[in-house]
Amino acid sequence: MNQLAEEIRVGTLTLDGEPVDFREGETIYEVSERCRREVPTLCYDPRLEAFGACRLCVVEVEGIRNPVASCTTKATEGMVVRTRTKTLEKHRKTLLELVASENRDTKVDELSGYASQEMNDLLVRYDARTGRFGGKRSGTSNSKDKNPFILRDYDNCISCYRCVRVCAEQEGDHAINIMNRGFDTQIITEFNNDLRDSSCTFCGQCVQTCPTGALTDKKAIRAKDTPGEIKKTRSVCTYCGVGCSVDILTKGDRVVGIHPAMDGPANEGALCIKGQFAFDFVHHPDRLSKPLIKQEDGTFKEAEWDEALQKAADGFLKVREKYGNHAVYGVASGRAPHEAAYTMQKFIRAGFGTNYIDNCSRA
Repeated sequence: MNQLAEEIRVGTLTLDGEPVDFREGETIYEVSERCRREVPTLCYDPRLEAFGACRLCVVEVEGIRNPVASCTTKATEGMVVRTRTKTLEKHRKTLLELVASENRDTKVDELSGYASQEMNDLLVRYDARTGRFGGKRSGTSNSKDKNPFILRDYDNCISCYRCVRVCAEQEGDHAINIMNRGFDTQIITEFNNDLRDSSCTFCGQCVQTCPTGALTDKKAIRAKDTPGEIKKTRSVCTYCGVGCSVDILTKGDRVVGIHPAMDGPANEGALCIKGQFAFDFVHHPDRLSKPLIKQEDGTFKEAEWDEALQKAADGFLKVREKYGNHAVYGVASGRAPHEAAYTMQKFIRAGFGTNYIDNCSRA
């Protein structure tokens, strides 16, 4: 055990006056996070390659003249690091005031996305003034994009490029990219078309990583005026058998949005279009609230579950009595969880004594 610990620990540095161990390949930021130092950042997402764009995470290192970006600087033996000094805090506050002065809104609704409160939280923490640096602004909102899921409100964009990077590095879609430089910088799709005409799969990852609400969940934000506090409930997506962890957002008794669970063991913050956006069926007026049994005249009548299940069981028995055991064939969903697949094959093999069971993955 001690030998394993020595293999993991490759050196020691001094962090804010305290000696701490670091592991091979760790950056100063990662060491600071592990040691619970609050180093601010706006361009960092632990799932992505470090970018070093926002410069909020800069720290002082003895022997280096200027502060260095902690997210891109590797820890080395004997390094002496200071993560919070009067000079650093002044630097961070000024950077935040520069960024915030460009944005139309600094306080956005929590329903906008998982990370949408990051910039506002830092503005509050540093008591940063949002109108100190007035002047030219970058970013132009794309209100003409008619996709039903993502609001592209680039007046609130700070060019952290987390959306572009998560689309490329995590999803491999490369649906969005960066155009121009300076104040003319813009996040675009191929040929500046709508998201619907790009390679976007509407996984929602760009929305959930955006720290300012420049990208917003259109479906969730509709409930911003719904009364009540937002409550998060951890659950598992039921659309397939992968078992993605999600946080269900509710106000009162209504589901108003979905956030992917960044610590979900199966998905690690990723979701598909259905898991991310297909939640409003829960309260749809056309949703069936009771089983329906078809009548002889072709109409349907509502029934209780016991009656409906008995009707189905009687139907299976009638088919077996009339045509034999081999008249029933089971096809299970290839995306069903193990428990459902096991139950399905047990139903056919034990119930009808045949091996007429397959799954749609073979199609």
